[in-house]
This record gives sequence, C-alpha cells and structure tokens, in this order.
Amino acid sequence: MNVYTTDKIRNVCLLGHSGAGKTTLVEAMAYLAGITSRMGKVTDKNTVSDFGKEEQKRQISISTSIIPLEWEGTKINLLDTPGSFDFVGEVEEAVSAADAAIIVVSGKNGIEVGTEKAWELCDKYNLPRFIFVTDMDIDNASFKNVVEEMTEKYGKKMAPFHFPIRENEKFVGYVNVIAEKAYRWEGKDAVECEIPDYSKENLTLYRDTLMEAVAETSEDMMERYFNGETFSEAEIRAALRTNVDECSIVPMSMGSSVLCQGVYTLLDDIVKYLPSPEQRKCAGVNLKTNAIFEANYDFSKPKSAYIFKTIVDPFIGKYSLIKVCSGVFKAGDVIYNKDKDIEETIGKLYILQGSKPYEVPEIHAGDIGAIAKLTAARTGNTLSTKAVTIQYGKTEISAPYTYMRYKVPNKADVDKAAQSLQKMTHEDQTLKVVNDAENHQLLLYGISEQHLEIVVSRLFNEYKVQVELSKPKVAYRETIRKKSDVEYKYKKQSGGHGQYGHVKMRFEPSGDLNAPYVFEQEVVGGAVPKNYFPAVEKGIQEGVQRGPLAAYPVVGVKAVLYDGSYHPVDSSEMAFKTAALQAFKKGFMEAGPVLLEPIATLHVLVPDVYTGDVMGDLNKRRGRVLGMNPQPGGRQMIEAEIPQSCLFGYCTDLRSMTGGRGEYSYEFARYEQAPSDVQEKEVAARASKVAENAEE
Repeated sequence: MNVYTTDKIRNVCLLGHSGAGKTTLVEAMAYLAGITSRMGKVTDKNTVSDFGKEEQKRQISISTSIIPLEWEGTKINLLDTPGSFDFVGEVEEAVSAADAAIIVVSGKNGIEVGTEKAWELCDKYNLPRFIFVTDMDIDNASFKNVVEEMTEKYGKKMAPFHFPIRENEKFVGYVNVIAEKAYRWEGKDAVECEIPDYSKENLTLYRDTLMEAVAETSEDMMERYFNGETFSEAEIRAALRTNVDECSIVPMSMGSSVLCQGVYTLLDDIVKYLPSPEQRKCAGVNLKTNAIFEANYDFSKPKSAYIFKTIVDPFIGKYSLIKVCSGVFKAGDVIYNKDKDIEETIGKLYILQGSKPYEVPEIHAGDIGAIAKLTAARTGNTLSTKAVTIQYGKTEISAPYTYMRYKVPNKADVDKAAQSLQKMTHEDQTLKVVNDAENHQLLLYGISEQHLEIVVSRLFNEYKVQVELSKPKVAYRETIRKKSDVEYKYKKQSGGHGQYGHVKMRFEPSGDLNAPYVFEQEVVGGAVPKNYFPAVEKGIQEGVQRGPLAAYPVVGVKAVLYDGSYHPVDSSEMAFKTAALQAFKKGFMEAGPVLLEPIATLHVLVPDVYTGDVMGDLNKRRGRVLGMNPQPGGRQMIEAEIPQSCLFGYCTDLRSMTGGRGEYSYEFARYEQAPSDVQEKEVAARASKVAENAEE
C-alpha cells in the first residue's frame, strides 16, 4: 500500500445498531476499491473485517477492524465497529482514532437504539458524520421515513443528498438532490436519465430540506434564502463542506450494500465532504516544558502517536495500533513510551487490512498504522521521543460492572488461563480480572453476561483453555447486636508440662463496622499476667477472620478481658490464645449475632418513559430509591441503594426493560444487617464451613 500525506487521509468509523449492515457496507466499499475480487457475506463467513473465529461463528462483529481503501487518490481508513452494546469498548477506541463517522441505519428498521447511541458518541467527540440508509433493495425499506424520523429527533441539520427511485417495488436508481439529476443502475454503474415525474415531488421536498439546512449555516445564506434566491451547485457544495466539518449539517444518502448500489457515491462523498486529519485538532502535554503541545496532525512537528487499540491474537501476533498525531514514524525509529518509561526500536511498520498486515516504510501524521512486538506497550500509551516527551490524554472507556466467578477445572491449566486472560485484558479494555482473596474466588468483570460468555468461548477456541463461569460469592460480614459475658478455661494435661489458660471476657458492639475488633483489658491484681495480653488479642484476631455464625469475617466487635487465672508452670501464650479464641466463639453466639450484607449505591440512567418500570424492578430487588435527577435528552438519573447480591443479572434485565437504552453504575456504600430470611438461607448454606471452623 502507498504512503499518504495528511491531506490525503480520511479516518472514518462506521457506527450503528447491530445488524444494520456496517460489515456488509465495508465489504461493498472494499469490492469497489479493488481490494477484493468478489463481495464476501457475513453468512458465508468470508468478509474482510469479520475475520475472528468467534465473529464468524456468531455472525456478529466483536472487535473493531481497520480496512484501508484507496479512492480517488485518497486513503480512507474504515474502522468497522461492533453494533452490539457488549463491545462498547471497541467502539470507544475506534471513535477516539476517527475524524468522522458514518452512522449506518437500516431503511427497513429505521432509528434503533444503536443509532441513538452512535449519535451521542459523535456528539461527545464532536465528530462530523454521514447517515447512510441501507437495505434499499428490500420492499418495505423507506428512506423517506428515516429522513423524517432523523429530522424529528435531531432537527433540521439533516440534509438528504440522494433519494431512491423505485419501480415495481424495486430499487432501480436514485436522484442527486444537489445536482438535481437522476441516475439508473446498470450493473454496478449509474447512468444518467430523466427524473421520473413521480420523483419530482420528493425532489422538491428534499431540495427544500437541503436548502433550508444550507441557509441555516450563515446569516448571509439565510437572508438570501428568505429573499427567494437560489444557490448555485458550487455554493451548495462549498457550504456543505464547511458545515459538515462543523457538525451543523449531517448529509443523508442511501443504497443497497448487498447490490453494491449507492456505495460509489458514498465513497465520493467521503472524499469530498469529510475532513482530513489536518482539519482536526489534537493536543497533548510536552512533559519537558509542561506546555501544551499543539500536535494538530502536523508532519513537521516532533513525532508522537497514541496507541488506541491493541491486538493480541494467538495466530497473527501482537500489534499496537497507532494514530500518528505529529511528525512521521519510520521503521528503525527509537521511540519512548513515557507510561512505561521504556525506549524501544520500531522494527517494522504495518498497515493492517483486516487480519492482513502490509509493511510500509513510514506513516505520516493523521494516518493509522500498526507496530508489531512492542513488548511493554498498552492501549492508551503515548509514543514520542525522549528529547521531546509528549503525553496525550487516555480515551474514556466504559467501566465493566458485570462480574462472574470463574474456575479452571484442569489444575494444570491454571497458569495458562491466567496468561491467556492477561493477553485478552491487554486487547479488551472492558475486561478485568480480580482476585477476591477474602472469598477465595477469581472474578471476571465485563460489560455483560454475553461478553463474558464470548471471552470464555475465545479462551477455549483460541487459547485451548477451559474456564467455567458461576455465580460469585457475596462478601458478607458478621457482627453482634447485644452484650455477652463469658468464661473459658483451657486446661490440658498429658504428662510433663500441661496447658492452662483461663479468661473471663465481655463482648459488645464497638460501633465501628470498618474495623474488625477493638481489644481492651481491665485485669486487676495480676489475675492474668501482662505478658499474656498479646496472646489473648491474637486469639481474638484469629477468631474474627472466620466468624462462628457463617464463617464470614467479623466486624464491629469490642472484646474486653477483665479477669482470669494462670498456672505458674502450665500457662503459655498458646494456652491463652486458645482460651481467648474459644471464649470469642462462645461470646459471639451469645451476643445476638447477625449477618451484614454489602449495600451498593446504584445510578441508573434511563429515558423518562422507563422510570416506572426501572423503579418497580428495583423495589423487587430490595432496592431503596433515593431520588431522581433530570438529565439532558429527556432522561432521568435514578439514584438508589441496593444489596450487592441483588445486582446479579441486572445488566440483562435493565437492557430488556429499556430496549438497551438504560445504563448503570454502582459503587460500594456500606454494610447493613441482612433480612432474617437472607440470613437463615446463608447460614444454612455455610453450615459445613462453620463446622470446619469449629473443629480447628
């Protein structure tokens, strides 16, 4: 592949709902650009962008793939993103590297949740965007309905560039609204023809919509529009070019990706109207001077790049995907990674085309490429030179809140599983492995249950490691509500020196649930010598690790040693430690023991219409709604407190209730007494653990 300068580059990510046709559109573009000799199909598992085994098996995009095309002397880097919400991290990475977006909408289904989320993401990153309506070859597809829906939802910035010509319920051509010309399909070519009479009404409608959108771009244009003046084609195109870049106009076009119709004009429009990187801003910090470094994709400035994605594949190896922010990267360059404080030499530079790497001698500012075998590099790291050390802000990636316990059935594979998961976490920023030492479990965090299932499937198919998922244990605690006064004498005689330890102790709530215990002594007259006090505390210290009620850690207990006795020969630290431990177990069970459950503060962001359903569901989960705060876009932020045990499976249920529009986050708040039915159930389930504890 040729090397392109900044002005001849377009970085475009494809966004939209799952199944809208993003991958098929990429396939059509690749075919027209001459990358492939025939179009692949998702169902045939032979597309350029969905090359992963798991993607082919499930027939959905799971990770972002990059497909660079050469069109009209311009390089278009297409970033094909997953439509499923389970892989939102992949989408966020792609958007961070893109300079523009194409939101793909099905002409059959119209605006879907994925369309709305794609629009919000473009707004967040201030990305210029196109709307491309697919499936126009299907009978009930309607471009007009999509235009009306988008205009109603997002205002008059929608500007239809083309609309379909249909005859006998077939998609036979299109009308160019800007040029006011009609074209018919002859194979994959479009031949100019007369505008059909039945299309003239739609042309007037869309022309008016387009002119109104153009008029709203400046006061001068608006004045001319109201005076009844017409704009020339050159004026329209110039206005569109400027205003697409400013996000004040969103062009709309349509076609059939399957039939490769309307895709040619889309590629032309990408080159004509979407910005090159040199029209975008990019800034970091020069760590040598602490000054703002205005990179702005300038090839003449010191070299710097941002790693926006990592690919770790057992078959194709490890690649760090970079977007060059300034300068020109060349093979053999020594680069400095400030995040890892390491210098590495670039062996080879690549352009990835799906799964195929193509070696290139250099990559210019604004372009997307890949570096192989950077050992320390991770997603989010900045690459620069040590002489001019630059740091860019990290992309905001969605935090994972769904977690499950995982086990490796084959003990010989434990290390292999850990290494494989580590590689996958380098690749997937929404995947997290946590060692919950307290509950002796390994936790796998992801975006959803389906996300975790796919991770397990990939582990088996790609890394040959079997992993089982199950419901995680909840980190309960134990405490007491009352006071108790107990005595325990530990006496053992078996020839020679015996064991003797005698303690009298009081137990009561300490009032501090953040600390396991408070130990005090009130011994008078030397009933228990001072040198045995630490041994007594050690006994308490051991006892609180696994409580007598359900073998969970104990919190909020005050233990007071006030009396006892000792034997001048047989007493020992071990004897007093044992006596204190047994006294603790007895005293704890006599002091009104209760189980505490972790409570989380939950924030749920949902459209207004779903607030009733969500609040009803939270009540069923023993949640307490604390309040609601209105948010932009007709949404509500519901704040609630909920037992952590009741959050299992919440992601799936929330999506089901809200049609995928709901989002949530939570954080640990405190511990609270568990209801009696929860306590009884948990105590019964943990009876064997308590029995083990009693034997020790």
